[in-house]
Amino acid sequence: MGAELNTIIDFIRYGASRFGAAGLCFGHSYDNALDEATQLVLHALHLPHDLGPAYGQAALVAAEKAQILALFERRIVERIPACYLTGEAWFAGLSFKTDPRALVPRSPIAELIETGFEPWLGGREVARVLDLCTGSGCIAIATAHYHPDWLVDAADFSEDALALATENIQRLATANVRLVQSDLFGGLKGEVYDLIVTNPPYVTHAETDALPKEYAHEPVLGLRAGDDGLDLALEILRDAPDHLHEQGLLICEVGESERALVKLLPEVPFAWVEFKVGQMGIFVIDRADLLPHRTRIKALADARR
Repeated sequence: MGAELNTIIDFIRYGASRFGAAGLCFGHSYDNALDEATQLVLHALHLPHDLGPAYGQAALVAAEKAQILALFERRIVERIPACYLTGEAWFAGLSFKTDPRALVPRSPIAELIETGFEPWLGGREVARVLDLCTGSGCIAIATAHYHPDWLVDAADFSEDALALATENIQRLATANVRLVQSDLFGGLKGEVYDLIVTNPPYVTHAETDALPKEYAHEPVLGLRAGDDGLDLALEILRDAPDHLHEQGLLICEVGESERALVKLLPEVPFAWVEFKVGQMGIFVIDRADLLPHRTRIKALADARR
């Protein structure tokens, strides 16, 4: 096989063809076979992810070919997401360490971070931010990177996830992030923020059980969230007003559980964010718009426990 494949482009094309034939699932940072093959080839060659096309015709030596083919084989046979094989994922223009201690960074919230959370903030002053269910720390760290004058708390229940987030803080030399171990708001008593951003688990039991094999490498704690995917989101909606300033804002990702949330709380004025690729199950809501519905939200959330 190595004798028939010689250049970087050869291996990228071959990898993409093998991935397509194997019926792999994509979506962990990259959403197609060509991009994943490119990611693995460049990683094996210790080359930058944005390598110029002129290098595509560069010929490889035997040891490099063997390393690339071994990565391809692991991706196909073990169904390991490419980002876990390389140990790197790009989010909001930044490189994060990624491994099975937390989900691969891939939230569309990256787009909000890069636009400064506008127009949703509406120019309001922000001093303190909370990233709830931080996982690898990508949302908190990217927010702090682009807004060095903001103080950002990154909270998660998982010790493993917080250890990975610590490594990412060091990796990106982010001084304005504080890590907090907390079961949702449980460890944040008395803490109040101008902005709360959260990407909690929101996959239903049925959907989690039916996910492609690639997702089995991720911590199920970061995915599973009840029969309708809203177990954690309802608790967040219930408790967020106690941790937001008067003009505070909540941004929450619920993915495919959007429809279930709207059906459950049709009277709540959720604003659903339109991204470059369309609506992605992320809502924005002011603290003031949550308060009139606290009784109903509390009843729904308390019934889940």
